[in-house]
Amino acid sequence: MAANMPKRVKWRKSQKGRLRGNAARGNKVSFGDFGLQATEHGRVNSRHIEAGRVAATHFLQREGRVYVRIFPHKPISSKPLETRMGKGKGEVSIWTALVKPGTVMYEIAGVTEELAKTALLRVAHKMPVRTRLVHRRHSL
Repeated sequence: MAANMPKRVKWRKSQKGRLRGNAARGNKVSFGDFGLQATEHGRVNSRHIEAGRVAATHFLQREGRVYVRIFPHKPISSKPLETRMGKGKGEVSIWTALVKPGTVMYEIAGVTEELAKTALLRVAHKMPVRTRLVHRRHSL
């Protein structure tokens, strides 16, 4: 099975960059009723994302709907073990999503609050960043 990654990219490798500030977009529950929101910076790779999706769908047993709100756009390269310095940048080893505090990573719709909390708690255990549960803010 192919890992979750972009179909095509303009540049094969990217620089590391820095994670600063809070999420300005993707910080509200938009699709479901309950969401899992990051409370710290971090890089969530494609394996973490898939593990969280599988954990939620397996627990809900085809009940309700799981929305994955993050996508791994950033390539992370690494050099092979026991390689001397130099000889250029390493090949892309994994794709990651850059997550800022406030980013809603997963959403669940169509299930009770108790069921959604348990499912999102299972997803939270798979994530490399600290998270919290959030509700949809209904406008009056």
